[in-house]
Amino acid sequence: MYKISMLLDFYGQMLTKRQYEILDLHYNGDYSLGEIAQELDISRQGVYDNIKRGKAALFDMENKLGLVSRFNRQKERTSEIIKLLEAIDVSALGAQNRKSIEKVRLELRSIMED
Repeated sequence: MYKISMLLDFYGQMLTKRQYEILDLHYNGDYSLGEIAQELDISRQGVYDNIKRGKAALFDMENKLGLVSRFNRQKERTSEIIKLLEAIDVSALGAQNRKSIEKVRLELRSIMED
């Protein structure tokens, strides 16, 4: 479910309006097929078909563009850099260098939270 939610965040606007709405309700809103069918006044089979086609389109876009994979790799690399910075013994450094290291660490944490 997390993977589909991430794909929706990155590629959702490239789906049809109906596919996006159905996938968003199902994966982000935790609606069942029956609840979506009732909400949108379509059949459960229609909901299922839209989910199947929408997921296929999302995975196809990810295979071609790789934005989610790239985002996850950058997040992992940023986390590793933070760990390396935290392992530095700053006691032997001057005040300016300690400030610089702390500023870099805070900036990286900010990137991780965005």
